Amino acid sequence: MKERSSHDDSRFSTVADNIKHITENIENAKLKAGRTDTVRLMGVTKTVDPEIVSFSVANGVKLLGENRVQEFLDKRDRYEGDPEVHFIGGLQTNKVKYIIDKVSMIHSANSEHLIEEIDKRAGKAGLKMDILIEVNIGGEESKSGIAPEALDELAYKTAELGNVRLRGLMAIPPVDVDGSSDRYFAQMQKLFSDLRDKTRNDGRFLIDTLSMGMSGDYQSAIMHGSTIVRIGSVLYGYRNYT
Repeated sequence: MKERSSHDDSRFSTVADNIKHITENIENAKLKAGRTDTVRLMGVTKTVDPEIVSFSVANGVKLLGENRVQEFLDKRDRYEGDPEVHFIGGLQTNKVKYIIDKVSMIHSANSEHLIEEIDKRAGKAGLKMDILIEVNIGGEESKSGIAPEALDELAYKTAELGNVRLRGLMAIPPVDVDGSSDRYFAQMQKLFSDLRDKTRNDGRFLIDTLSMGMSGDYQSAIMHGSTIVRIGSVLYGYRNYT
């Protein structure tokens, strides 16, 4: 194991402080919203050194979010602490086979074609993959995800497949003219609540996960029912994503 430099020590200390601050913010947002359920902190690890990721896991960040297939495959064996890993980035159908047995949930299921590929690969691997349907709640051409009005049809088509289980929804909403995403968070909360109510007595579904909120807006997302907040920069520091 290589020796730590004073710079490394500073980075570890900063991450520890960030975890404490974010955790407090999550609890305060839950209290403000009158929530007693669990909100999970996900560490988004894109471009983060595995040593820093492992340090965060040792300090309470037990859930990681991976954006890039190849980067994840290159880094995963260097993670310590046995974290739970979800895939949250854009996923091409030809890359599903590389991660299907290495993650416990896929957040970015954004088409029937992709979900069918996940189902096929999960079947070959002898497992059942939990997925979230990604919703393009702002109708942005630059973002992936299905239109809100297409959700019910895709959800019920997913329920017909044997090797995937729909657990809920994911979104990356736009920032509104007032600098917030509250309007879109509220729309996602309603979509999620409606889907959960419609499928409550249907054993093919387990709608319990709403993944939304990132570094700049996670407290607002919690106020609107998010159960997983995906935190990168305010946890690990700002990075170069090129």
